[in-house]
Amino acid sequence: MTQDADVIVVGGGLAGLVAATEIADAGKRVIVLDQEGEQNIGGQAFWSFGGLFLVDSPEQRRLGIRDSIELAMQDWNGSAGFDRDDDHWPRRWAEAYVAFAAGEKRDWLRAMGHRIFPVVGWAERGGYDAMGHGNSVPRFHVTWGTGPGIVEPFERRAREAQKDGRLTFKFRHRVDALDITHGTVDGVSGTILAPSTVARGESSSREVTGEFSLRAQAVIIASGGIGGNHELVRQNWPARLGPPPRRMISGVPEHVDGRMIGITEAAGARLINRDRMWHYVEGLQNWNPIWPKHGIRILPGPSSLWFDATGKRLPAPLFPGSDTLGQLHYIQSTGYDYSWFILTQAIIKKEFALSGSEQNPDLTGRSWLMTARRAINKRAPAPVEAFKDHGVDFIVRDNLDDLVVAMNALSGDNLLRLDHIQTQIEARDRAIANPYVKDAQVMNLHNARKYIGDRLIRTAKPHRILDPAHGPLIAVRLNILTRKTLGGFETDLDGRVFGQNGEIMPGLYAAGEAAGFGGGGMHGYRSLEGTFLGGCLFSGRVAGRAAAKALA
Repeated sequence: MTQDADVIVVGGGLAGLVAATEIADAGKRVIVLDQEGEQNIGGQAFWSFGGLFLVDSPEQRRLGIRDSIELAMQDWNGSAGFDRDDDHWPRRWAEAYVAFAAGEKRDWLRAMGHRIFPVVGWAERGGYDAMGHGNSVPRFHVTWGTGPGIVEPFERRAREAQKDGRLTFKFRHRVDALDITHGTVDGVSGTILAPSTVARGESSSREVTGEFSLRAQAVIIASGGIGGNHELVRQNWPARLGPPPRRMISGVPEHVDGRMIGITEAAGARLINRDRMWHYVEGLQNWNPIWPKHGIRILPGPSSLWFDATGKRLPAPLFPGSDTLGQLHYIQSTGYDYSWFILTQAIIKKEFALSGSEQNPDLTGRSWLMTARRAINKRAPAPVEAFKDHGVDFIVRDNLDDLVVAMNALSGDNLLRLDHIQTQIEARDRAIANPYVKDAQVMNLHNARKYIGDRLIRTAKPHRILDPAHGPLIAVRLNILTRKTLGGFETDLDGRVFGQNGEIMPGLYAAGEAAGFGGGGMHGYRSLEGTFLGGCLFSGRVAGRAAAKALA
């Protein structure tokens, strides 16, 4: 039968764009399908902070950070905790990805015009032993231009290939089935949805206007994860993290629904590690939402005091920025699905950043002047102040008595006792006044201040929380925020998908979140952060190049 293209890519997000441009650059014809409109090109990467995991980069070396592929691999394995028979290919993908992050990743992106903000962030710091979870050194490289700055080079390449006739976009094309002939995946079929003019990220119509069927020598699944489908998140929720939250907010749009994952699995693909997930615990309800249950994550510095719903400080080392899934496990063990930060104005102006391109107009807009103001302004960045002024999760008061009363009123649970919280804050404040301390969070704070990047823009000068000179006092209710699927379709190092019989399914590839960012879950149980976008870049590149090379 006549082929419509050499390769079909299902999904117009970052992994799909990378795969498609690699195929087109190899001189092959590729069709990119997406159930959403053209306005959503780039998918979730567009909304991201643009963080990338790099190892021994020039940016690190300029800041005196000593990194190596050996140290990065030690950190990766300590975080991943690979312990299953199914972890064979995820392990191999992890090794290949860390080598990529320590090798050609930066230069490959730079050749396309990608640039990096010079101060390297320190995400997921851990706090256990040297072989445990967390980044031993700062590795979080923020894209100059944030998420749009990541998408831009690949959209440009795709548009150039589109002009040359090598790449065709078919938006509002929803795949309903994979077509298989004599055991080989050779096409897709589905429904055409009505055109949509809603803004990027907003929920679009599911009105059907027609049907389609397309054929090719190979199909790449790059359809993303399940974070917008709370029912599916709960269905796959791991018992090791406690009961699934009764209430969650969404870090991704509604169309991130996992639908294509189910369709591909039904066609015979092997889905592994579906219980491995990455959800944040520092979620805010967006006061100006774009999609249903829209949440924004706080990227916190190390100084805020973290209390569970009953008013008890989270145990060491579950400090802000240390261990996302450790914090999630602890919070779910309390029987409540929220927690609290208590901090000061001095802390929020220096330490609070919000994840998302739209929440960082200075970095997204590539404005050095606006970015420099972060370090000298008396107020927090404008988007943070907007949340403080309008966000339902923020409380601002001049004294602790009134703050605790308002916290109880907001939660409605009336669990917080003023004397209990005051005692804990006063004990922490005594540690600030002494150079010799046993409070692990204060030790962590002093360690952070040794790094020039943190001292300049991410860590407030240590001070007493109850010192009115640094006020007012601020409480922030933190919600569980859905985000990433760490498991996915099992793939070999060419991105080829295994079937449920353990054999490669001819003609089928997977990339990005649908492949667990490579192999069916290259992160294992935990992420070092900055590795999701990088996983889309790497797995999309691998699958695109392999599919193009394998074509007859």
